[in-house]
Amino acid sequence: MSKPGYEHYSKIEEAVKKAFEPNEAEIIEKAFYFAFVSHDGQKRKSGEDYIIHPVAVAKILIEFGMDYQSVVSALLHDVVEDTPVTALDVKKLFGEQVMLLVDGVTKLGKIPLASKEEQQAENLRKLLLAMNEDIRVIIIKLADRLHNMRTLKYVPEQKRRDTARETIEIYAPIAHRLGIRPVKEELEDLAISFLDPIAYAEIETALAEQEPLRKEFLAKIKEKIAVRAATVVNNPKIEGRIKSVHGIYRKMYMQGKNFEEIYDIYAVRIIVDTVGDCYNCLGVIHDMYKPIQGRFKDYISTPKPNMYQSLHTTLIGKEGIPFEVQIRTHEMHRTAEYGIAAHWKYKLGYKDGNNKIEKGIGWVSHLLETQSESGEVSDIVNTIKNDFVSDEVFVFTPKGDVIALPMGATVIDFAYAIHSAVGNKMTGAKVDKRIVPLDYTVKTGEIIEVLTSSQPGKGPSRDWLKIVTTSEAKTKIRTWFKKERREENIEEGKSEYESQLRRNNIHLTDEQHGQLLNTLCEKQKMSTHDDFFAALGYGGIVLSKIMPTIKDEYNKIVRANTESTPKLKASKRSVSQEGVVVEGIDNCLIKLSRCCNPIPGDDIIGFITRGHGVSVHKRDCTNVPVNTKNSAEPERWIKVSWNNGDATDFYASLLLTCLSTKTLMNDIFTSLNLLHITVQSINTRGTKDGRTLVNLTINANSVEHLKSVMVRLQKVPGILSVDRSGADI
Repeated sequence: MSKPGYEHYSKIEEAVKKAFEPNEAEIIEKAFYFAFVSHDGQKRKSGEDYIIHPVAVAKILIEFGMDYQSVVSALLHDVVEDTPVTALDVKKLFGEQVMLLVDGVTKLGKIPLASKEEQQAENLRKLLLAMNEDIRVIIIKLADRLHNMRTLKYVPEQKRRDTARETIEIYAPIAHRLGIRPVKEELEDLAISFLDPIAYAEIETALAEQEPLRKEFLAKIKEKIAVRAATVVNNPKIEGRIKSVHGIYRKMYMQGKNFEEIYDIYAVRIIVDTVGDCYNCLGVIHDMYKPIQGRFKDYISTPKPNMYQSLHTTLIGKEGIPFEVQIRTHEMHRTAEYGIAAHWKYKLGYKDGNNKIEKGIGWVSHLLETQSESGEVSDIVNTIKNDFVSDEVFVFTPKGDVIALPMGATVIDFAYAIHSAVGNKMTGAKVDKRIVPLDYTVKTGEIIEVLTSSQPGKGPSRDWLKIVTTSEAKTKIRTWFKKERREENIEEGKSEYESQLRRNNIHLTDEQHGQLLNTLCEKQKMSTHDDFFAALGYGGIVLSKIMPTIKDEYNKIVRANTESTPKLKASKRSVSQEGVVVEGIDNCLIKLSRCCNPIPGDDIIGFITRGHGVSVHKRDCTNVPVNTKNSAEPERWIKVSWNNGDATDFYASLLLTCLSTKTLMNDIFTSLNLLHITVQSINTRGTKDGRTLVNLTINANSVEHLKSVMVRLQKVPGILSVDRSGADI
């Protein structure tokens, strides 16, 4: 008779017996039953037993070819976080190595932090620190995230979108940097399926429509190449593949290309024995088909940072269909498919492959070192989001060392990628022995020489922050100003702060101003006002991000310092032209607040202003106290309601988070025109991660009407989210 829970263990039992020695398999089985008992009674969002998740993660790691300790840790990776089991319990039963792996994957726990972003950054920093000690931690974490993404449909919609966005911004780039291609591509595809399901479905449909043609086309190409390649190399292995959905999505919706304009949807891979065979095959391929200019890349002589090596060339045949050919050796292919994980799959482990592993994860210690210098944990998240991209350029130092940079990087980014000291002392740059301006964008294959000054006190310019594109360079520039220019930072910060107060019509007495600064320092964890101003000056605090807090605190101070409150006599209820019923006040001026733009259907409340009648707010507006009875002036908050009369148009603000596409604005206006919606105003701005924020003010006659507009906009290709907003961007 089988043990309780065996139906779950049976899913990996055969794979375990095949991949591991009997004593290792025994420990894995022991770990399963320990996890099964520990998670007893816990359920997934799907309603299934929780144990299916650690088993699925273990199965993924077995497919990767990871060692038994990794598989054991996968089975146990949630017991410390979600059950009464402690890390010490794990150590006693399964050893210190497994305990360290489990602890590395476990989140920080319920530590009080200022925001979700800070929590994310701290968890990521902990993960990187554990990676630096044992790279297997991140491979387990990637397998964990992969299974969670595969079952993400069961969680609430907002949680789905948040997890998908974190996956595509953090975990997919890490998988890319580690060279684990299948994981990277599946994470990206799954994330897009949740973030932009309409576009995802369109691409899938286009691929499905072309499937018969694709199979026939690839079969012919593979057959022709196999015959010709066999004349110059022994036993070439020919494979065909299709570009990932996310790869097509990026080019269609982020680069504005049509499906037909994407040259590398089709690809053929040639796997041979030696590097010489790679170049011999390349010659044959270029003799067979016409290469497309500017599409050849030699990643064998210049490997990517994730150790990827291959020859890439894009060709066009007699059919007029472009296709990509990748040529690599068997060893290069193993690295291309499994990256760091190949060292376990092919039994290299730590010892034999130690140098390659150290080289492949050198970026981890570099990232931690940069963050340690700046003292800002958010720099880790920003670097991964902005710098760990697929599109890279490869440039050379005068000594021939290769430096990989994100597409669009400048010579200043190059200088800081070499070392902080080089960037800080930079005075100019030469590209291929020619002097270039500091905002020059580097291109693959260029030799770059950084010109530096030996003059004491030489440092970067604040204007460089507007030129550089990598988060690493921005962090290092800010760190220099933080350490070297405190007095200058304080003056710069004061000037910016006072300018923003004037711009937002915020006027305070000296006493009130000190009160506001004390509150801001407390919220930002600053000891003195000068520390706060210095942080503004070097960019450690971004003023635009804390302006909502400043406005909120200003309103509290004004209310608290008001000496008297006007009393209005109760009378019959008054109905305003805006369709608002005011209880107890007759013939008074009523204004719908622009900070939240309430419309019929919203839960509303009124505030008696001085000289401007009653201001009507949404009940959940940031300017309305959670408990008005305990506010500084409770008597000024009054009941108001909507008059159920004829429908009237009201202003409503929407905030759209979008991918930057050429047709975005046209698509938005087309959708609104179809709904006969009048646009009162529209503002846009770009974000650091290449997206576009669009703030719309439109006419709507009710919450239901507005919701229907939001649903329609959500279906526009390239729009990631649509939210109610009363704030300008």
